[in-house]
Amino acid sequence: MALAYLGLGSNLGDRVGFVQQATSLLGGDEKIKIVSTSSFYETEPWGFKTDNWFVNAAIIVSTTYYPEELLKVCQRIENQLGRSRSDESGYNDRTIDIDIMFYDDKVIDEHGNGIDLTIPHPLVHKRAFMLVPLLEIAPSYIHPVIKKSISDIYDELDDLETVCLYGTRFM
Repeated sequence: MALAYLGLGSNLGDRVGFVQQATSLLGGDEKIKIVSTSSFYETEPWGFKTDNWFVNAAIIVSTTYYPEELLKVCQRIENQLGRSRSDESGYNDRTIDIDIMFYDDKVIDEHGNGIDLTIPHPLVHKRAFMLVPLLEIAPSYIHPVIKKSISDIYDELDDLETVCLYGTRFM
């Protein structure tokens, strides 16, 4: 069984509800077991202009899926929860986003044949909205490329967008 570290975020509709539903759907899959969940964090949008702030969380799952299979499961759940992807490049508002931040200590860069997968997530080390929830559930996890802990990466982060504790833990 592999450990995967997932980031979840929503900035449309029932933001907390979408993150909870995505977690529930992931945990309901027979090949995925939820190991740990962070609290919810309200975060300002990153990379695009919108008035809709995000609710973000991180979860650790144990899975028998290979990374490419896990990506397909995450995308299926995003679609099931109303995520629409535009043909435009860049970021936009979404009901749910599920990112594979890490998968064990694997380094993967696979593109083509319907797969667009980079692990570790290429921007995880620059995004407070990903690092803060990870700090709560995996502060000593070592980034397999940077070779630093989540805690150390966060301490060195230059661009701190606003990340506020939203409420209580959701599991």
